[in-house]
Amino acid sequence: MLTAKMAANEEVRRRESHAPAVTTVFADGDMPDHIAEMSEDEAALAALGYKQEFKREFSAWTTFAVSFAVMGLLPSIATTMYYGLGYAGPAANTWGWLLSVFFILCVAASMAELASSMPTSGGLYYAAAVLAGPKYGPFAAWMTGWSNWFVQVTGGPSVDYGCASMVLAAASIVNPDYVPTDYQVFLLTLFIMLTHACISSMPTLWIANFNSVGTIINLLCLIITIIIIPTAAMGDPKFQPNEFAWGIQNSTDWPDGIAVLMSFLSIIWTMSGYDASFHLSEECSNASIATPRSIVMTAGSGSVLGFVLNTLIAYTIKDVNEVLESDLGQPFAAYVVQVLPQNVALAVLAMTIVCAYSMGQGCMVAASRVCFAYARDDCFGIVSKPLKRVNRYTLTPVNAVWFNTTIGALLLLLVFGGTAIDAIFSIGAIAAYVAFTIPIFIKIVFVGNRFRRGPWHLGPFSLPSGIAACCFVVVMLPILCFPSVRGENLAPDAMNWTALVYGAPMLFVIVWFFVDAHKWFKGPKINIEHHMLHQALPSVEGIGGIETLAAGGKDSDVERGSVSKPPSI
Repeated sequence: MLTAKMAANEEVRRRESHAPAVTTVFADGDMPDHIAEMSEDEAALAALGYKQEFKREFSAWTTFAVSFAVMGLLPSIATTMYYGLGYAGPAANTWGWLLSVFFILCVAASMAELASSMPTSGGLYYAAAVLAGPKYGPFAAWMTGWSNWFVQVTGGPSVDYGCASMVLAAASIVNPDYVPTDYQVFLLTLFIMLTHACISSMPTLWIANFNSVGTIINLLCLIITIIIIPTAAMGDPKFQPNEFAWGIQNSTDWPDGIAVLMSFLSIIWTMSGYDASFHLSEECSNASIATPRSIVMTAGSGSVLGFVLNTLIAYTIKDVNEVLESDLGQPFAAYVVQVLPQNVALAVLAMTIVCAYSMGQGCMVAASRVCFAYARDDCFGIVSKPLKRVNRYTLTPVNAVWFNTTIGALLLLLVFGGTAIDAIFSIGAIAAYVAFTIPIFIKIVFVGNRFRRGPWHLGPFSLPSGIAACCFVVVMLPILCFPSVRGENLAPDAMNWTALVYGAPMLFVIVWFFVDAHKWFKGPKINIEHHMLHQALPSVEGIGGIETLAAGGKDSDVERGSVSKPPSI
């Protein structure tokens, strides 16, 4: 009896001494109750200040499945082909891809490091709050959260718009007399988005299984397409010379270098789905390891496979202008018709449509988790209360799903505004990388070696990776707002409306924060029972974690740092 009691006490002591090392909102000295009775994942989330509300039925593979589906290489490349080839020609697909993807991988690796330290659905928003400290944390979280939500809420509509456009383009290929109308594009896109909302409202395990199947289909369709294009391509010769495939065909009024940078919009938008793993970390087992691995796997596999597909397109396309100006209204559809026999072209287009549907559903899942996480901390003001409810039957944030769907349906009205619909793609690129970079910038500039890293980290490459990521985003932000023409050629129908469509809402939320929201929004909220060793609990505490409490205030795992008490930032 005594032996059993001693063994039980030893187990409790062991589990407390191995409490998760996370970067947390808890004040130094505070700790969640009953942490010794929790699983490792529950304890890590508790140390971040949140109770477990979702079932952890995602594995590293299924988390990767969602993020790979959200990235959707084949449909993403197909949907954004106009912005690559249309600005810089084949060079955008070859050395333009290689150049930009290096910096994008730096962003992904730096994000993965944050995800290992802070595996919560709030993701980048939570990281910005904690890293910025109690004084500036609420504003940093506010900016990061809203920018990231703009990405999520525009992601589904933009993907579904591309999917609907390809469906109608396929109808035009079969029946050349058919010309899709804006009204038809709108209705079909809305229908696709509603089906995604229904699927995203299902229980977690069903969603995980659906996305697993979708990812397998995505990979198979991508590989089949990569095989079909060089083998079935028509023409003699089949392939263009190196000078063509790696050469710049500048279709803008800007110098060649600027045109290439503008073409990065296609690449940045394509390679922006890897953060979905971060937002699913509360539903993933072994999250502090599986989440960062999933982020890196998604970005790495996307970089390689995307380069292969883009290079094939650059070597097989016959006439860039013909593809861009086709009556089909969808460049990828025009490309496959140009280089492949019609039946084969329709088969490739059908596979792309299936992948786009899977991608749109992944976007909807990720967006709902982001919306839930932000509502949990009252980011949405009076609307937050219903959005942070978890459905008692499905244990998923159903209200958040349908809130995002409603906003997405309103955004689709841009279809009737001509070129205005293009802005949802630019917003997806700019807003995503603003949100990605804010916590990375705070970490490398203001936190430095006081950052408490998780079990997955970059070691000595952390600082160089963060610097490269931030420099890339600073350069690209104004470039992505450039119109393709200037001077006398610049008319309203050729304008790049990104600065207005993204800038106006961001200006509104900034004004909202300083006028009113700063009074009630204090960043991440602790929603778990805990005992406090301090009289006051600040909303955002500095770089520390539950391991600090167990170790008596000593930090034994910091980058290049010595043993020290974690400071408030």
